[in-house]
Amino acid sequence: MFAFPQRSVEQFFAMPRKQPLAYHDETFLDSTDARPIRILAEYLDPLRRFRDENIQDTVVFFGSARVHSRQRAERALLRLTSGSRKRTGHAAALKRSRKAVEWSRYYEDARQLAHRLTEWSLSLEEARRRFVVCSGGGPGIMEAANRGAYEAGGKTIGLNIRLPFEQGPNRYITQGLHFEFHYFFMRKFWFAYLAKALVIFPGGFGTLDEMFEILTLAQTQKLSKKLLVVLYGTDYWDAVLDVKPLVEWGAIEERDLGLLCRVDTTDAAFEALKAHLRTYHMVPATRQETRAPGIAKTRG
Repeated sequence: MFAFPQRSVEQFFAMPRKQPLAYHDETFLDSTDARPIRILAEYLDPLRRFRDENIQDTVVFFGSARVHSRQRAERALLRLTSGSRKRTGHAAALKRSRKAVEWSRYYEDARQLAHRLTEWSLSLEEARRRFVVCSGGGPGIMEAANRGAYEAGGKTIGLNIRLPFEQGPNRYITQGLHFEFHYFFMRKFWFAYLAKALVIFPGGFGTLDEMFEILTLAQTQKLSKKLLVVLYGTDYWDAVLDVKPLVEWGAIEERDLGLLCRVDTTDAAFEALKAHLRTYHMVPATRQETRAPGIAKTRG
């Protein structure tokens, strides 16, 4: 005789457990096997949203996340100067705070430049949104750029990267244009793909990484567009970045130095940006631009 497992009537007639569709299965989507899907999602989702917002191209602002607004820096300094000077480490903290006030001028300059650029772009008679201010979406110079564009009444983009130790996105990013990336290379793709110019404010390793990546693409002619790279703040950059020895050693060509446009004021930066954008990008669309998200929408 065969022994059958003992089951209750309820168990016998119970429906099999429903299996979720693969693209609804979070365990699968978070797995190693689904990595290509996640990468593709970080391409397709921004593509869709840029198309929906009718954005054709951007001007990207890079710079330190550690720069504060002048108001915030001055308040922090006031708290230190009015507090106890006997506290351990007070002198060092006071020195850093005074430097932060000096450093804050770059926040205010980025804010002002983004404001002026956005006002100008809004005045253009274009079917699509042109030269939209874009940043890495975080604090510091990124916040300043988004803030300036927001205060000018324009749309502004934040391409944030999800890291365990980073602060969250700033509050000035336009709703629908705040992106969270897991993969650095997909975030860099979107920085480069729509950019017609970069403005590089003082910053650290992250700023240098983004700048040299774009410069390499421009030098090796991997970009089908003319890209302007504005290096803002010669006092800072002259102290930390001297590229002329690269020419002397033969590592780059003399003409490669022309990839960088050094400026010290918002007036100079704005005029350089405006001249570049008018000369190279306010002309009939290039082959690359006809594939850009904003134009793709009009083609149906």
